[in-house]
Amino acid sequence: METSKVIHAIYTDDDVLMAAVKKVKANKYHIGEIYTPFPVHGLDKAMGLAPTRLAITAFLYGCVGLIVATVMMNYIMIEDWPQDIGGKPSFSYIENMPAFVPIMFELTVFFSAHLMVITFYLRSRMWPFKDAENPDPRTTDDHFLMEIPVSGNEKELHDLLVETGAVEVNLVNNTH
Repeated sequence: METSKVIHAIYTDDDVLMAAVKKVKANKYHIGEIYTPFPVHGLDKAMGLAPTRLAITAFLYGCVGLIVATVMMNYIMIEDWPQDIGGKPSFSYIENMPAFVPIMFELTVFFSAHLMVITFYLRSRMWPFKDAENPDPRTTDDHFLMEIPVSGNEKELHDLLVETGAVEVNLVNNTH
């Protein structure tokens, strides 16, 4: 394992954290990670993170669900076991498609939702029985933690973080 030093700056207010992120980025420091007890609107943009591509995968998963629904209903209701329901014989899929729309919609949503959950957990590396990576348990309650890697600039960075409103600044060994 590689050991490096990082500074953990702890904040107690999300607005102070946002201002601090902007100031730290303006001073050309790289923010390794930020731990928050709830999502902070605009934090990803302030950190300079790339937009997520998860919406594209949700659309693709929905398309897969629509295709599965169409193929499944065509096979079951038209090819495998056609039935005369209410005097309406099943000669083709197109003639019966209006009755299939609710099933198509539900399977589109089902595939999109369930596969997105799996994709999110895999992308976030959050699988069952994984140990937590949270460096300070207070960040699950009411504190915000900014983690910044250091390399010989501890004093300047410490002073900058205190100036931005950090209530606590700690130099720790990071083992990732």
